[in-house]
Amino acid sequence: MKFIVSSTALSSHLQAISRVINSKNALPILDCFLFRLEDGTLSVTVSDGETTMDTTIEVNESDADGSFAVTAKTLLDALKELPEQPLTFQVNTDTFEILIQYTNGKYSLMGQNADEYPRTVALADNAVRVDIAASVMLGGINRTLFATADDELRPVMNGIYFDITTEDITMVASDGHKLVRCKTLAAKGNERAAFILPKKPANLLKNLLPREAQNVVIEFDERNAVFTLEHYRMVCRLIEGRYPNYNSVIPQNNPHKITVDRAQLLGALRRVSIFSNQASSLIKLRVQENLVVISAQDIDFSTSAEESQVCQYAGSPMSIGFKSTFLIDILNNISANEVVVELADPSRAGVIIPVEQAENEDLLMLLMPMMLND
Repeated sequence: MKFIVSSTALSSHLQAISRVINSKNALPILDCFLFRLEDGTLSVTVSDGETTMDTTIEVNESDADGSFAVTAKTLLDALKELPEQPLTFQVNTDTFEILIQYTNGKYSLMGQNADEYPRTVALADNAVRVDIAASVMLGGINRTLFATADDELRPVMNGIYFDITTEDITMVASDGHKLVRCKTLAAKGNERAAFILPKKPANLLKNLLPREAQNVVIEFDERNAVFTLEHYRMVCRLIEGRYPNYNSVIPQNNPHKITVDRAQLLGALRRVSIFSNQASSLIKLRVQENLVVISAQDIDFSTSAEESQVCQYAGSPMSIGFKSTFLIDILNNISANEVVVELADPSRAGVIIPVEQAENEDLLMLLMPMMLND
């Protein structure tokens, strides 16, 4: 079996899918790329047992169909050093010896039998199908991924919840302290459906979607989901379980509304939080007419900081405490110039929304307060 392929095309596709491979795998074959040549199209597959990704590359010429597996790290490192040029692969399909020839040299390595590679799961007949623009999906994943949890006791919180209706698609993530709800009107389903996408596949999509111009086709049943992109296809195991009712924790009536410049507030939080207690990262926001005072202190080391920011606020004075790292994360994941912080009282969650929402988008972030000692 022999085929010729561009070195940079092959290298860039292998780099993109190699993130699926775990550093330690239960099956040695999962350390490999699975190459399959069929009718002049080369497909390469990787898997970690739960997530499988494959990509297709057009070859310049080929003489026969066939398949083989080859250790991923060796091949990736070897291709990384090559400039753009045609690579000729010659594979002995009986012994799995691989000879890769390039302009002024050659690599020789041993492959493995492709039949040992695990088979990709098939979806059930009742699988739901949804089309969503790559940019819309990327925006939703970017805004929600940081709020997912790492909770062994509640695995449903460790992913992004896709809530699909006939009018919109809502992506939700929460770790119990912060919650992000990103609703898009630019995509919808044909029926009511939902699934929980684990963190690793979400990160893989986050890296692939910026290069996509087409729609992403999502097909899923109760256990698995298939994401089809222009040159990539990913099959992943979903998180099973019932996601909590996220709408029930969002306060509907917050009388205290503070409108503030996002970048200025973010800068103040970064400066003041340096002086907060290392263990709690507690910062205090004291709001009064058209002014918010951000303060922090660490009694153990006798350090403190305070900074004032101009804002739009007309209610009665109040103080509320937040974990600074969480509040900084939230503000970092909003792109608007100004945000509205909606508060009810110091013991209830604060809601943060952009003043100007992106087109066809409704973004809301929620943060639970921390108790103030004073």
